[in-house]
Amino acid sequence: MALFRNVKGPLSRTLAIRPGVCCGQSYSTAATATPFYQSADDKTAFRYAFGVLSRQFSSQTPPAAAVQMNLIRQLRERTSAPIKDVKDSLVQCNWDIEAAQTDLRKRGKASAMKKAGRIATEGLLALAQNEGKAAVIELNCETDFVARNEIFQYLALTLAKQALLVENGSQLVSGVHPVGLESLEELKFNLEHPKISGDTTVHNAITEVAAMMGENVRLRRGFVMSAPSPGVLSTYLHTSPQPGLGRIAGLLSLEIEDGNSPLDALQRVGSELAVHLVAAKPLFLTKESVSSDALENEREILKSQAESTGKSQMAIEKMVEGRLRKYYEEVVLVEQKFVMNDTVNVKTLISNLSKEVGSPVKIGNFFRMEVGEGIQREEASSGDEPVAQAA
Repeated sequence: MALFRNVKGPLSRTLAIRPGVCCGQSYSTAATATPFYQSADDKTAFRYAFGVLSRQFSSQTPPAAAVQMNLIRQLRERTSAPIKDVKDSLVQCNWDIEAAQTDLRKRGKASAMKKAGRIATEGLLALAQNEGKAAVIELNCETDFVARNEIFQYLALTLAKQALLVENGSQLVSGVHPVGLESLEELKFNLEHPKISGDTTVHNAITEVAAMMGENVRLRRGFVMSAPSPGVLSTYLHTSPQPGLGRIAGLLSLEIEDGNSPLDALQRVGSELAVHLVAAKPLFLTKESVSSDALENEREILKSQAESTGKSQMAIEKMVEGRLRKYYEEVVLVEQKFVMNDTVNVKTLISNLSKEVGSPVKIGNFFRMEVGEGIQREEASSGDEPVAQAA
């Protein structure tokens, strides 16, 4: 009734229905026989009241609270976007869930571009392997919370599988080779996930997931190791939330001279040595492979430490050589004590394996990689990506 406060005259007179004709038949109302408009003021008041009513009923009324919550839940399940952003898009799109989903994706991608410069030190390593080679990639994000998200994990696994498909002639040669990130990001593939499905490129998929997560998501690096022939390629992932994912990866190849020898023992020892790589962090395969710069730098440090003792030059030289042997045991793979049996070193372990299989066995290549290693230094210096530890 408040709607008609500005209507002049009695309400019954204003809304009275006058005799008229409908479909050729006359009709009347028993309410009143008063003419519909008795003055210009009555006519103006009626038009005002009718306009207010018309605007109220023609505007889109927001759905009930229960319906709103259901739409928010559905859209969040579809996109994994923050609840605040989900609600804002639904309100802006008059609670049209399809339009809101499109709006979220558009705004999210713009947001992802703004976040691209932020440091992303968290993430996962993803590993994919076939008979000929194994590929490991590092997909970074800003928080461990996002690294635990199943969409992020799905993307990481998918990218590792795609890395195996990148054509690179050097990958046919035994060894460890970097994946060309530009070639990988331009690769087209089909995503088969309920929330990010359809044909796309690797670059666009990363951008879309970054938009959904609200963080900087970055494909940082990738490497491929080819399997020896004859021999085995062994892998291990540490802190693995599911098969194919982890925070530290160890890859190692064992080569055998006799291709007819059984490979069961090689596979067993290879798997153990992949675990050893993760735990012991070797930098070089043999003493001979230690770089001259690394050796000279270590020698200078040890010499300075020995000279501080005030002993004779001859004693200092002996101290330096003794400590260099300790240095080799720490950074050279074959000189390290085997983590699963510290009574032997890796060199002795390989020697015993050769006797067991009846043919000489050697470590062909090894590779260790950890999420986030070197990122702070890299961001500070704006230099090249740190090279993963490899033989």
